[in-house]
Order: sequence, then structure tokens, then C-alpha cells
Amino acid sequence: MNVRTLTFALFTGSLGLAIAGCSNAPGKPKLEAASRPDEVLDFPTLYKQNCAGCHGEGGRHSAAISLANPVYLATAGFDNLQRITAAGVFDTLMPPFGRKAGGSLTDAQIAVLARGMINAWGRSGTPAGVTLLPYASQGKGNPAQGQRAFATFCASCHGSDGTGTKLKTGQQASIVDPAYLALVSDQGLRSMIIAGDPDLGMPDWRSDLTGANARPMTDQEVTDIVAWMASNRTSNPGQPYPQQPQSLK
Repeated sequence: MNVRTLTFALFTGSLGLAIAGCSNAPGKPKLEAASRPDEVLDFPTLYKQNCAGCHGEGGRHSAAISLANPVYLATAGFDNLQRITAAGVFDTLMPPFGRKAGGSLTDAQIAVLARGMINAWGRSGTPAGVTLLPYASQGKGNPAQGQRAFATFCASCHGSDGTGTKLKTGQQASIVDPAYLALVSDQGLRSMIIAGDPDLGMPDWRSDLTGANARPMTDQEVTDIVAWMASNRTSNPGQPYPQQPQSLK
């Protein structure tokens, strides 16, 4: 070994020791290895990355159904939450997140999300001493009966025909608009009727009627109302388009 080679070897050896010494210097924070995406099992992180965009931060105040609703969580239960998150809802804006359905989340991550929703938002406010209605419809709905049930339980806020009414809290938009109905499934309508929407002051299936008419909706009444609302769907929602103003032609 010549002098130049020996000098280079001593230099590189000293440099390696110096680097090692710096990396282990007292007080220097240890760098943790970044987790792979499929290793993330933290509910707040998974929810923020995959759900908050549609369901809102904290599960509230967004366009999609409120997940921070104890009545909804109690009605749906862990199995349905897990299934919906994994497989999505066909023909709606709810995509599948499970890998078997083309999503990016593992079965373990799907389970963390479903359980996390219940643990975070389902502990308080769950109806006590009340028999919850089934999550899914148990039979076929009758649109004509549904329209009558709607007039009894829903018309005070949504109008007798569902096209909205003016309240002190503001104008209630139409809930039978074909464009709206094209974006929501029958199950979505059922879930909204059963669970209500606390953020908007919408009562759950137990209703806010008073006097002689004060009673909860029955399962069949909910099913019938959904059938009536669904009957307002059209094959081409949003058509015909408004005519273009003459000034733009």
C-alpha cells in the first residue's frame, strides 16, 4: 500500500467515524422510519386521508351523510360500516376503499375506520330504551302510502310535495329534485330519514310531532316514504338544459 492509498483510507475511515458520531450525538433527535401506506392503522390519520373530504372534519358539516351521528352509527353498526367503506355504494359518489374492490386500503385499515367511527362518535346520544329500526328495508315500499306518510311527518319542513318551504331558519331545498335523487341511493334516503341530521335540525325517525300525532315512524312508513321519493327519479336528471341566452349565441 503506497502513501497516497494509505492516506485516503485513513481519511475515509475518519470521515465515517465522524458521521457516525454526529448521527449518535447526544441530544440529536432520532429519525423514525416512514411507515408504508398499508401500515398506517391510526384512525384520525386514515379518516383525514380517506373520508374527511366528503364527510367533513370530525364527521360533520359536509355534503355527505354525517358520520358523527350516534343514531346513524347505532343503526348501521360495525358490519355495515365496514362493508360500505370497503365496497362503496354502487351508482353513487361513495367509492370503494377496500383493495378487493379496487381501493387502496387493507382489510385491517377498513376495520380501523369502522371501529374508529363508533368509538369516536357513537358513545353518547345513542337512543336508550328504544328499539332501533332496521338499517335496511325489510320489504317493498308503496309510493302512494309514502306520499301520505311524508305529508304527516315531513311536510312541515319540506313542503307537502317535497319541493321545499320557507322556514325561519331559511329556505328548504327540494328533496325530490331528480338531480339530487340521482346522487343518493335508496339506502341513503332511508338512513337520512331514520338518523336525521342534527347539524340541520332534522329530527330522526322518532319525529318532532306534538299532540295526538306524536309518535315515531314505523319501519313500513320509512320504507314507503323512500319509495315515494325514489319514484321522482328520472332517467335523465338535469334535462332539458336551460336554453342559451340570445346574447351568447
